[in-house]
Amino acid sequence: MTESADPSGSSAVHRIVVPPQVPMVALLGARDEILSSVERAFPRADIHARGNEITVTGRPADVALVERLLDELIEVVSAGQSLTTDAVERSLSMLRQQTVERPVEVLTANVLSTRGRTIRPKTLNQKRYVDAIDEHTVVFGIGPAGTGKTYLAMAKAVQALQSKQVNRIILTRPAVEAGERLGFLPGTLTEKIDPYLRPLYDALHDMVDPESIPRLMAAGTIEVAPLAYMRGRTLNDAFIILDEAQNTSPEQMKMFLTRLGFGSKMVVTGDVTQVDLPSGTLSGLRIVREILDGIEDVRFHLLTSADVVRHRLVSEIVDAYGRWDEARAAAVPVRREASSRRNRR
Repeated sequence: MTESADPSGSSAVHRIVVPPQVPMVALLGARDEILSSVERAFPRADIHARGNEITVTGRPADVALVERLLDELIEVVSAGQSLTTDAVERSLSMLRQQTVERPVEVLTANVLSTRGRTIRPKTLNQKRYVDAIDEHTVVFGIGPAGTGKTYLAMAKAVQALQSKQVNRIILTRPAVEAGERLGFLPGTLTEKIDPYLRPLYDALHDMVDPESIPRLMAAGTIEVAPLAYMRGRTLNDAFIILDEAQNTSPEQMKMFLTRLGFGSKMVVTGDVTQVDLPSGTLSGLRIVREILDGIEDVRFHLLTSADVVRHRLVSEIVDAYGRWDEARAAAVPVRREASSRRNRR
């Protein structure tokens, strides 16, 4: 790579030579969509690719950042990872924020390879969440829908089972919507609670051979059960995931956390903005951070709309609801004050 600048120092030129083992089509995209994404991010820079060379001209700061970005993308491709425009945007965001972690470290971090696919974190915050699960016994993953909090926890559980770090996986969630009405629903108890556990089964089928799941469940190696089934047990040598934890009461949360046994790891996931508990019932997930604050080996990890890896509109929807909730909360004191003035009259 060579560099030159004009005498005024207002522009710079970088020439990046791509190693021969890195296919240009993998780096730039089949229809140059990756290159186009970089160009859109730097409208004041000229970026030209010819052969295995990429020339960048523009303001020194922009040129330096493009160079760093392309170096990261080259390393990602060299590691055998395919690129997407989303990966480019997230990499650039990390570089601009000057995070400790490099984009290549995030984009090539393998959580689980199974059934011909590899599960990886897609954002820096997701990687930090995965690292927290590695480093702590009890981890709370709190964030909106689509941030991968349950899916990544499930991948870590399967990884721990495959590497014999644990002997079994226990997946649980509260069946809040059914409540005391389970007895009035048709079918056996298993058939009644199955709809509330279905999301856990779906994630499990993505990571474990579906034909082996019945055998693993029959042997007790994998257990999927409602939260009520955890009462009175001590769970040793297990990876335990509590999903939809915002729908637990404080008493249920305490009951679950005290099931922790030797050689086990717990991950609790939930979204405090989507509580389905009856009106007036306090969410155990909302208060547990205050209760457990300062306890060693317990980690609370917050994911945000920036970590949503579904359709881009999901992130915008989450943010829109957040703004609406904030506006409504701010309006409450105003309405109360107005009502108080009317009453005084």
